Amino acid sequence: QVQLVESGGGLVQAGGSLRLSCAASGSIFSVNAMGWYRQAPGNERELVASITSAGTTDYTGSVKGRFTISRDNAKNTVYLQMNSLKPEDTAVYFCNARLLLRSPTGSYFNQAYWGQGTQVTVSS
Repeated sequence: QVQLVESGGGLVQAGGSLRLSCAASGSIFSVNAMGWYRQAPGNERELVASITSAGTTDYTGSVKGRFTISRDNAKNTVYLQMNSLKPEDTAVYFCNARLLLRSPTGSYFNQAYWGQGTQVTVSS
């Protein structure tokens, strides 16, 4: 069974730091792009940061210079280091990964998976 398992959320004061982790497990041939999204109450889910399999990163403007996305390909894990947190960063954070899987018939196909979400709350 393929799944993404997140950890690392919590409550922190403004200016503090948190590190989120997301590990992909199961019968995975390879992991392509990975990313972190967040969704605050009443808002749509938005892309926070992404990283390709080659390590190229991209960030939404509001987190540039404060958040860092990285990955460990050997562990099929993506991280989000969040520094200088602000109350407006409060949201449920979801990881997303595009996985290359092998079907029982031997063919390969891409499929996107989501983590279960982890709450990040930043108090002022």
